[in-house]
Amino acid sequence: MDFLTDPQIWISLLTLTALEVVLGIDNIIFISILSGKLPAEEQPKARQLGLSLALITRILLLMSLAWMAKLTAPLFSVGSHGVSGRDLILLVGGLFLIVKSTMEIHEKLEGAEGHANPTARPKFAAIIVQVLLLDIVFSLDSVITAIGMANQLWVMIAAVVIALGVMLKYAGSISDFVHRHPTLKMLALSFLLLIGVTLVAEGTHQHVNKGYIYFAMAFSFGVEMLNLRLRRPAKPVELHQQIK
Repeated sequence: MDFLTDPQIWISLLTLTALEVVLGIDNIIFISILSGKLPAEEQPKARQLGLSLALITRILLLMSLAWMAKLTAPLFSVGSHGVSGRDLILLVGGLFLIVKSTMEIHEKLEGAEGHANPTARPKFAAIIVQVLLLDIVFSLDSVITAIGMANQLWVMIAAVVIALGVMLKYAGSISDFVHRHPTLKMLALSFLLLIGVTLVAEGTHQHVNKGYIYFAMAFSFGVEMLNLRLRRPAKPVELHQQIK
C-alpha cells in the first residue's frame, strides 16, 4: 500500500489522465461527426459504443506491452529507411483521416441538400467499423504517451479508464455543440485533416512538434469562439422609465 503515499505516482496519474483527455478530444469529435449521420435515436448509442471500444482497445494495447515494443522493430526497408508496424499503422490511419475528412468537407461544401436521398443513411454497423479503425490509430498514440510517462501498468490503465469516463460523460454535450454550429464542425474536420497529415509525417519518420499543432488548434478554436459570440444576436437595450 506504499503507492497510496507516493506523491510521484499521484502526480503521474493526474498528469497522464489530463493528457489522455486532451488526446481523446479529437476522437470524440470524429465519433460525433460519424454518429451524426445516423438517425437521432441511434447517435447516443453509437457515441457510447465508440468510446467503449476505444477504452477496450487502449487497455488491450497497454496489457500487450511486449507486442507494442516489437512494433518499432523494422519489418522491411524502403531505401535506407526501415518501416515498422507502428509506421504502417500511422501511415494507414493518417491517410484514412485525410481521405475521410476531405470527403466530409467536400460533402458539406458541394453536396446539394435538395438532391440528397433522405433514406440513404449509413448503416449503424458501418459507422461502428469506421470508429473502431480510428480507435486503433488514436489508441496507439495514446498508449505510447502512457508508456512514456508512467512505469506502473495499473497507473496507465487507471488514467485511461478515468479519461474515457470523463469523455463518456461529456461526449453528448460536445457532439450537440459541434452539430449546432456548422462552422465549428468545419473547423473540427480541418483539425482532423491536420492530424492526418501529422500521422503520415510521423509514419515517414518526419518528426512534428505536437506543441505547434496543439497551439494552432487552440488558437483557431479560440478565434472561432469569438466569432460565434460576435454572431450571437445582441440583446436590445431596455430603457427604464422613472416611476413618478
